Amino acid sequence: MKYHCMFISTLLLSGCTFNKTPDIVSTDPTAGVVRLGYSLLPLNSGKTDELQTQSTAVQQCQKWGYTTALRYGETKTCTVFSGPQCLNYDVLLDYQCRGSGGTPYSVVTSNW
Repeated sequence: MKYHCMFISTLLLSGCTFNKTPDIVSTDPTAGVVRLGYSLLPLNSGKTDELQTQSTAVQQCQKWGYTTALRYGETKTCTVFSGPQCLNYDVLLDYQCRGSGGTPYSVVTSNW
């Protein structure tokens, strides 16, 4: 009976989609890159609000003098293992800052 309950609960949770709000994980003002991330449990899928995520990246880029941000990648990495089973995933969303203005940390060229 105990195994039947575990099996049923696993089936019920396996299709769950949770709304996730990514936070800024790392930034690189010189390259104009913003990384947002969130954690995800196994057998679950995460859904983000694209407008809110885009807005977070754009706000960071505008602090550096850019006008917008373009999403260019997503990485899902297992961070906690228990034997062969992954217990936690970290999802990173990569954004590239675009637009005029540039970053105040831009490379300075020299004639030396």
